[in-house]
Formats: sequence, structure tokens, C-alpha cells
Amino acid sequence: MAIPSRRELHRSRRRRRSPGQRVLRGLIAFVAVLLVLVLAGFGYFKYQWGQIASAPCPTCVAAANGAPYNLLIIGSDSRAGETAAEAQQFGSAQAAGGQRSDTLKIVHVDPAAGTASTLSIPRDTFVTITGLAPDSGLSAQNKINAAFSNGPDAVVQTIENTFGIPISHYIVINFFGVEDAVNALGGISLDFPYPVRDQDCSTGTCYNNSGLSIPTAGCQTLNGAQALSLSRSRYYQYYADGYWQSDPSSDIGRIERQNLVISAALNKAKSTYDPLELNSLLSSVVHDFSKDDGLSATDLLSLAERYHAFSGSSLQNYTLPTTGAQSSYAGDVEVVEPDAAATVITQFLGGPFGTITTPPIDQYGNPLTLTVPTTTTTTAPVATTAPAASSGPTHPSPAAGSTTSIPSYDPTPC
Repeated sequence: MAIPSRRELHRSRRRRRSPGQRVLRGLIAFVAVLLVLVLAGFGYFKYQWGQIASAPCPTCVAAANGAPYNLLIIGSDSRAGETAAEAQQFGSAQAAGGQRSDTLKIVHVDPAAGTASTLSIPRDTFVTITGLAPDSGLSAQNKINAAFSNGPDAVVQTIENTFGIPISHYIVINFFGVEDAVNALGGISLDFPYPVRDQDCSTGTCYNNSGLSIPTAGCQTLNGAQALSLSRSRYYQYYADGYWQSDPSSDIGRIERQNLVISAALNKAKSTYDPLELNSLLSSVVHDFSKDDGLSATDLLSLAERYHAFSGSSLQNYTLPTTGAQSSYAGDVEVVEPDAAATVITQFLGGPFGTITTPPIDQYGNPLTLTVPTTTTTTAPVATTAPAASSGPTHPSPAAGSTTSIPSYDPTPC
């Protein structure tokens, strides 16, 4: 009897391979190809990430591996680099020179618990600015948005010294970044109970301040320009009972609507999450952002992986409690309510805040004392309710731990 050759034995084994084995081999091949694609995608992602402008942040506080940390998001009103169409939409660099922080939000990330929350600081909050350049021509006692005139590190220093909140990273986003990000997501869905617009008549001549115009009620998809105009609206009006009615809360209402836009964007990102699509999103906004050089591509991918199923409704939103007042040299300002602010900051951080070296000030420039509460509730957000119309822009603080209330005239994610 002839002994079968090695080639004949190999062919025999291949013939006897079961369907299950063939499926397994196919799966292994598929996984191998997928890994190659993901690694190639990550390489391109890192390349795109490297195109984002970065700068050192000397006062940023490094967080221990896996420990909670705070990310500062600065919305810049700089018009630098805008096109002619964007200048018409936002105003030209000549008409609105320099840069201020149009929006200040701190994101508290707890990787171990898988939670995140935001704290909004009204841009007119009256503080003593740290890190202001001597030749800036600005007073150190100023609205907090003036700190950005000396760059993001001055904002980081001011927040850390004024509120005892350590900042580990920052991201600066300009007007165009909001548009591009929302467009890259394919729009966001919001349900408007009434038609809305942004009508400013403070100068005696009425005009649409941010370009917001939603003429019909109902659930609809907003593109980037519409989402940005909603986020920027400070003279928000809604059409009900036969006439246009105004939101009296000004910047506080604006913060609420920014949170709604963020919530809707999170919901859209959750429903369409795909690690390979991060490249497309990043490439569309790469020139609209800047960041501290300690924030790496790996950090962002880790956050995306951990929070890709995180819904907008799970995001707790806090707003620093303030009361509107008049300063003799700074005009309309927001004065921090010390006791309520101390409670909110402690809830937001899930523990006590750090040392305060330059406390917030009242309208006369006198320092205010923030004391860590002896007992706090850290599980529920603090409401940011809109006040009734009054002669001055006051924003009374709700009871600590109460449920966030969205005014009936604001949109909601749908």
C-alpha cells in the first residue's frame, strides 16, 4: 500500500475541515482586516489631531490616572480668520476686535464612575482677573470674559484662583467650530414649542442679533448656522398668544439653551457613533479649535470610547448663581451669590473646592467669601430657572439639589 504524500495529507485535512472551522477562519480574517482599518484610521486621526493649534498651560493641574478632572471649554468671540460671509454673520474683526470668552463651561469628568457634568460661568461675572498683561489697558477688576484677552491660561488662572476649581485641560472653540461640528453630525434635532427669533431693540432700532429665526413650531433638524444662532441668542423671543414675548433672563437663558444644544449633539453623536467617523468629524473642525498641549489624541479617543453611549439627558448641568448689578466702572455685571455658589461648586466637583486667593467681588469691588458647606448633596443638579421680568437683571438662586427646570418656551431635544 502506497504511503500518501505530504501534499495529499494536507489536501485531505482541508477536505475534512468542518463548516464551523471555515466560518471561524473567515471571522479571524475579518477581524484582522478590521484591526488594520482601525489602526490606519487611528494613524490618520493622530495626524489630524496634530493639526490643531496647541499651547502650553503652565497653570493646568495634572490629574492622576483614572481620577476625576476638569476640562475648560472656552467659546471665543474672536473674528480672526473669518470669511466675508462669516463677517456678515458674526460682525467684522474691525467692528469687534480682540477676543473675549463668549462662553465659559467647565466639564467635570469622572472616568471611574462614568459620569460627566458641566458648570457654566456667566461671562459678565465680576472677578479679579489673574494674569492680565500690564499693557492690556484693562482693569484687573473686570468681567471674567475679559481674562481671555490675555489668552486661555489667564482664564485658567482666574477660575482656579477665584473659585478653587483646578483645571487640567482646556479647549478653545470659535464661532465657526460650532457650525462645523453640528454640520459634521448631520444636524441636531430640537422640538420648538413656539416660533422663535433673537430680536434686539436696546439701541432703539430693532435687529436680529444672532440671526436666530425658527418660523415654525415642532421637532426639526437644525444645521450648524441655526444651532450657533440659538446658542448665541441673548434677546430670545417666542411667538405665543398672538404676539412676540421675550425671555427676561438674558445670559442665564442663553446658558440654558447652550446646554440644550450640547444635549442634542450628545444624543446625535450617541445614535451615530462610529470610531472610524471620528476622523471625518475632526477633519471638519480641526482649524476651529485650539487646546493645551497636554491633551492628547489618546485622551480624546479614550473619552469617546468610554462615553459613546452617554446620553444628553444624563449630563448634569450647573450654572454659577449670580445676581445682576451695576458697577460704576464696569457697567452691567453679574455678582456671585457666595453661599449658593459655594454649594453649587461643591456639588459640581463632588467634594470641596480648593484654595481661593482672589475671591469674586461685588459691584463695588469688595471681596466675597465662599465657604465650603459642611453638608452637601452631590447627586442632583441645581436648577437654572428664568426669573420673572423686573427692572434689573437678577437671577435668584434655586434651592440646592433641586431639579433642573427648562422654561416652557425653550426647545428640547427630540
